This record gives sequence, structure tokens and C-alpha cells, in this order.
Amino acid sequence: MFDKILIANRGEIALRVLRACKELGIATVAVHSTADANAMHVRLADESVCIGPPAAKDSYLNIPALLAACEITGADAVHPGYGFLSENARFAEILAEHDLDFIGPKAEHIRTMGDKIEAKKTAKRLGIPVVPGSDGGVSPGDDAMAIAKKIGFPVLVKAAAGGGGRGMKVAQTEADLMLALSTASNEAKAAFGDGSVYLEKYLGKPRHIEIQILGDGRGGAIHLGERDCSLQRRHQKVWEESPSPIISPAARHRIGEICANAMREMKYLGVGTIEFLYEDGEFYFIEMNTRIQVEHPVTEMITGIDLVLEQIRVAAGGDLPCTQNDVTINGHAIECRINAENPVTFRPSPGKITQFHPPGGLGVRIDSAVYQGYVIPPYYDSLVGKLIVHGKTRGECLMRLRRALDEIVIDGVETTLPLFRALAREPSIIDGDYHIHWLEQYLASGDTKPH
Repeated sequence: MFDKILIANRGEIALRVLRACKELGIATVAVHSTADANAMHVRLADESVCIGPPAAKDSYLNIPALLAACEITGADAVHPGYGFLSENARFAEILAEHDLDFIGPKAEHIRTMGDKIEAKKTAKRLGIPVVPGSDGGVSPGDDAMAIAKKIGFPVLVKAAAGGGGRGMKVAQTEADLMLALSTASNEAKAAFGDGSVYLEKYLGKPRHIEIQILGDGRGGAIHLGERDCSLQRRHQKVWEESPSPIISPAARHRIGEICANAMREMKYLGVGTIEFLYEDGEFYFIEMNTRIQVEHPVTEMITGIDLVLEQIRVAAGGDLPCTQNDVTINGHAIECRINAENPVTFRPSPGKITQFHPPGGLGVRIDSAVYQGYVIPPYYDSLVGKLIVHGKTRGECLMRLRRALDEIVIDGVETTLPLFRALAREPSIIDGDYHIHWLEQYLASGDTKPH
């Protein structure tokens, strides 16, 4: 096992990793920018090192500063959390060159699955069902039009690198294709330094279903069921739940085994998430995230498996916590991502939290690094915390969620709590009848119920 882990992140995920380290008896090093000097993970870690000014490129993305922090503190491993350098294959390689362990997958798997075109090719080779689309990158011209016609309009133009909705455009007709290609390519070039794009079939009202996997790097892998992440705004997840209201046990077993078998063949190490669009009973691979996910707590709540702790164990050469037959799905869990944003315009609302009262009681969990008096800086994402609830049934889970949302107090900044209080009482949500476009339709409709 590792002796000391440097946590190369901030906010709630840094605190989440720190907690897992403490339960394993591993010493911790917190790194922070000058803007995060008073952060909770900095206060609780065994040691802390300032690695630069507020801008992420000068601190949390500053690889030389992170290496220096490891050298100063004697850390022997680095946990990247999510975001920042968590899916940077070169960072993993650099750590290895300095005799430091990267708590995550092998660099070649990060690189392969980080390129959406290569990821799709790899998924097909491993037997994972994919969305109909181009085999590789496309450019404006006859080849793009021919491929689009073969797929069938509407088609989705997507950036080969990156994500979060940038470099993604829908072409409803042939007349839209050239503009969609050039716009998506320009956006991708500006955001990721790579203008490569590819085509996929655009599905009308799919669900976003993802499968959580855990591998030991030696050919062993298990899946831990699915999460339904279909409630999204601008391709950003807002509400996640597990199990999905529409996935049957048979479908879960089928797609889960496909994913686990693929990871066994890859000899995948650590946690990962294979994401699909699901429509009319069919799963279509869209991407794989080679890191811990923001929404991992819902899986922990229904399986009882600490994903971050097991991620650290397998990175240190440990065995999987159980066999596939031992994995059980117990009850239902829902997570709400509470952001410091205006609940109508979604404009960021940084500032000082004047009052903070987290909800409690059976089946209620808060993953947050804020506290009363904490100042949310304007330099990073606006996540205040994640409210996760668990119940024996989905109905009980929703009742508990409504109670917890009514109990939580966050004053001093605007938050998206009013949106979640409305969603938890919305008939379509209660019925589990929603898709990836539902939330944007709901927000655009005002008092009109979306379809």
C-alpha cells in the first residue's frame, strides 16, 4: 500500500479522496492555489503545499509544481480526482518517470479512450455496441455528405477530443451539414487545440446510461450496475440516479457483462465509466471516462462499495473487493449537483456562504467541501456540493430527497436548489419519464410541461 498520497485536485473531490486515504491509514498531502488556502481539504490534510496563483493553468494544471510538491513532501503516489489532469496520459507517464504512482488507469488506456474516434474503434473491437457513424474523422466535402446520408439525417457532429458539449453540433438536413462541420471544428480547435470531428447518428429521445466498472489491471474486472444521467443542461449532468427507472435486470446484466468483459480483455486498471445512449431497447457507446465520476456516490449507495477506496487499493496492486456474483443492487439512490448559480439564468454566483446547514437523517449524504464563512472563488467550477439520498425503493428515495431539499440551507450565494425542489415534484420525473433533452425543454417551456 502507498505511504503518502498527494491529492492533485480541489473542492469536494479532494475531500472525498482524503477521507478514503484516512480510512486506509495513508498520509495525505493537499495542494492548493492561493485562492484555495482556506479550503477544507487543506485544513484536514496531514500536509499542504501551495502550488501557484488562482488560474488553474498556473496551479492545478502545473505539472512541475505538482512534481515539486511530491518531492518536498515525500509522496509516493498521486490521486488526480476528476477534471484537471485526471485523464492526461502524459501526466501519468511523467509521474512514472519520477517513480511516482498514478492512481488511475494505464497511460495507454487513458490515451486510447480519451480520443473519441479511437475509443469508438476500440469499443467496436471489444464487442461494445456503438452508435452508427463515421469510422474516423471527417472533413467538409463529398465524403462527409456520403457518410451522413448513409447514417441518415439528423446527424451529430462531434469533436474527437474533449467533451462537455463543446465542438458538438446537430445537422438536421443536408443543407445544415457543412455549417455544422465547420462550426464544430472551429469550436473544437479553440477549446481543445484539435479541430478533428466525426459523425454519429442523432438519436431523438435517448436516455444517457453509464456503466461503472472496476478493474485490477491483471485481467479481472467487475461492473457495478448503471447510472441514469439523462437530466442534463448543455450536455452537463444535473441529476443522476441508480438504478435507471427504465433498465430491466436482464438488460443491466447484458450490458454490464459486455462492459466487464471488455475491461478484462484490456486489462483495465482502476475505476472507469462506459457511457451509452439508450433508445428502443438498444445501447449505443458514446465514450469512456477513465477516472472517478462526479456521480460515483449513487453507485456507492446502492452497492455498499467505496469506489475511491477500491481505486486506491487496486492501484497499489490489490485485488478486487468481490466477484461479480457478489455484487448486489440494494434500493435506489439519487444525486443532485448543487451549483452556485442563478437557478433561472445559471449565471455563476461566487461569494461568501453566510449560512450552511446540511440535511441529515437516514439515507442522506452530502459530499461538499464548503462551510459557513467559506468564500466560493470565481476561478473554478461552481459546484457547491452533491446531495445524495438512498431509499429502499425509488418512491421512498424521492420522498427522502424532497425532505432533504426542504431542509438544506445555503445562504449568501445563489444556488440551483429551487430547480431541484421543482424537479423532485415534477410528475414526469416522479414517473421516470424523461430523456436527455427533457430538462432543456422543461427550462425553456416555463409553465408549459415539456414532452
